[in-house]
Amino acid sequence: MTKRILLAVTGASGPQYALALARALGGRKDVELHLILSEAAKKVIALEADFGPEDLIKLAHVSYDEKNIAAGPASGSWQHAGMIVCPCSMASLGAIAHGLGTNLIHRAADVTLKEGRTLLLVTRETPLSLIHIKNMLAAKEAGATIMPASPGFYHKPQTIDDLVNHLAGRIIDQLGDQLGIDNALFKRWGE
Repeated sequence: MTKRILLAVTGASGPQYALALARALGGRKDVELHLILSEAAKKVIALEADFGPEDLIKLAHVSYDEKNIAAGPASGSWQHAGMIVCPCSMASLGAIAHGLGTNLIHRAADVTLKEGRTLLLVTRETPLSLIHIKNMLAAKEAGATIMPASPGFYHKPQTIDDLVNHLAGRIIDQLGDQLGIDNALFKRWGE
């Protein structure tokens, strides 16, 4: 059975994580990948990535404009198996934590929480202010999983791609536990 996954990319540093996720999920026969790419994400991609927004879009089955709040993901009746916001800017975290449906990403996350579905917020900021921490707490209390983009080193990464894929693999694991998505993007502890 095909699982519909929603990937939202916001304007935080680290769009490479989103590309790794799109590559891993977009090519699977058991996943239908839907993408929302914010305008801020497009600007960050232009500033810090060696790929363009079109590279993400072509990996998705369907993509949406963040301004289209009438798109399917804005409704609780639109079924999906989980939503990932990666990277998740602190502005998006705040909007999601407080139910501000100002664009399709925020509205889809709000709907995901109200429907009791999996919402993974891959935050990317350091250091964290008290406001950031309180917003993370509010999002967690509402049902989101907070996954800071904090790469591990126990797998002895040799390249930046090793670090990026390790985090992408950990994110997919969060979906895989519930959805049966297997994942070999990274070396697990003790392997």
